[in-house]
Amino acid sequence: MLGFIIRRLLVSIPLLLLASFVVFVLVASSGDPLAPLRSNPAISEATIQARAAELNLDKSIPERYGIWISGVIAGDLGTSSVTREPVTEILQRRMWVTVRLVGFATVLAVLAGVTIGVIAAIRQYSWFDHGATFFAFLFFSVPVFFMAAFLKDIGIRINEAVGRRIFFTVGEQTPRLDANWFGMWSDRIGHLILPALTLILIQMASWSRYQRSAMLETLNSDYVRTAKAKGLPQRKVMVNHALRNALIPVVTIVAIDFGAVIGGAVITETVFSWRGMGQLFVDSLFARDTDVLLGWLLVTSILVIFFNLIADILYGYLDPRIRRV
Repeated sequence: MLGFIIRRLLVSIPLLLLASFVVFVLVASSGDPLAPLRSNPAISEATIQARAAELNLDKSIPERYGIWISGVIAGDLGTSSVTREPVTEILQRRMWVTVRLVGFATVLAVLAGVTIGVIAAIRQYSWFDHGATFFAFLFFSVPVFFMAAFLKDIGIRINEAVGRRIFFTVGEQTPRLDANWFGMWSDRIGHLILPALTLILIQMASWSRYQRSAMLETLNSDYVRTAKAKGLPQRKVMVNHALRNALIPVVTIVAIDFGAVIGGAVITETVFSWRGMGQLFVDSLFARDTDVLLGWLLVTSILVIFFNLIADILYGYLDPRIRRV
């Protein structure tokens, strides 16, 4: 198993370098970060040229990439051209906000999706299966921005109906909250409910369908029939034989969809006014804050590659034959 993990790590390193180069080229070609300065007649050409030299804009893209990736390896992601704050500090602060949302939503979506998919497969064509199918297609068809706006509107209406705040609809925490540890985390969990529910419903809908399909295929396989014929307990057949193998396709989908979860978090954070990585991406994109945008894309690429690596490791655990690949 250790050798299998090392091989996957060695494959991930060049993949990350390639992803970082593609990201750099895309950002470097997306626009002129000095456009606001050039459009201001009060700023001299000498000032613009000095700023271009400071940002290494007077060099070719490969040279700029070499300078940037050297700084990344040394732990320096540059400085925000808007706030003059180190990009590393900005990402650390914003990352924690998004990790709370995406981590919480992903774990619950996986647990709910797998559970619903397994039960729907075991009780095929039952009322539960038909109900799960209906809601899965319903939530899968709804865009993220509509789901977020709909849940936010529902939360506001419930608050108005009861005359007090039940659901938090703005921000990731209450500003200047003076509370103890329990009060602080209660406040954060309250703000987490609606944004997390947005991501959970949409991802759960997709993953439950994949789990149902994989579970049905496994239940009809020869080795499951053999296990039943041997007289093994039903629970052992379902968990040790059917579910373990049925999880392999779902692990693949969850790892691949992690990028979609990040994309959904960008929209969800914007709707609910969370100051996380999603809002950071939108702000840096419109402000043409190159270093922050590059840092955001690099961190996102690392997370996607990391979760695909986790998926590879889970493959090896669920199916020992894959370790020899």
